[in-house]
Amino acid sequence: MDLRDKAALVTGGTMGIGAAVAVELARRGASVAIVARHDGPEALEVQQQIESAGQRAVIITADLRHADHCARAVQTAASQLGRLDILVHNAGGPSAGTIDQVSPEQWLATIDLHVNANYFLCRAALPFLRQQSEGAIITVSSTAGIRGVPGAIAYATAKGAIPQFTRALARDLADDNIRVNCVAPGVIRTRFHADMSEQRRQFNLDHRIPLHREGTPQQVADVVALLITNDYITGETYVIDGGLTSRIA
Repeated sequence: MDLRDKAALVTGGTMGIGAAVAVELARRGASVAIVARHDGPEALEVQQQIESAGQRAVIITADLRHADHCARAVQTAASQLGRLDILVHNAGGPSAGTIDQVSPEQWLATIDLHVNANYFLCRAALPFLRQQSEGAIITVSSTAGIRGVPGAIAYATAKGAIPQFTRALARDLADDNIRVNCVAPGVIRTRFHADMSEQRRQFNLDHRIPLHREGTPQQVADVVALLITNDYITGETYVIDGGLTSRIA
């Protein structure tokens, strides 16, 4: 897919991985709508970076835990940009706790944001994607969803569901020439890991990550761009984790 004159919707697009993806797509020629919970300085900064790349930027505020917000975000993006070719659902957040600690409300909110929002966003986007000759959907899992992690049962469960959703949707949409792929980042240098202790961080670098360094949002954005532009990849989950999930021990 050539991104020139294409239109993309990126959720969680105001910081970290989402911001890097939004700006990278703009650099490659796409207009970009970003979805955020709040229309604040971070959103305005990403908007400026998109516009500095010569592309149109739209900021949409929504709480994607709610189906009607998902539908409205898609409708607004397509209306404001004049079309929709690409959907990237990156919005998410940590959800700590064991099964004894996670409340039913926390469990449902985590599933709503990471799993159900994928369903509602994709369902709303399909009529617009089908209007084009090709389309691309990117979902975002995590190494937590592949390996599981202690003390984050809701998060690991939600992220674990996303690769299977991706595979199933890719099969369903192949005849429409809409490709669906997933990225699964590991320890990436973003605010998501800001609360990690220095001791834990150093342990990860020394013992868990074979490349002994954290990843960057741009490295994830580069893979997202690859999966969007390469028109012979669909149904795949690409892990960006410095080898973390490859370790046996």
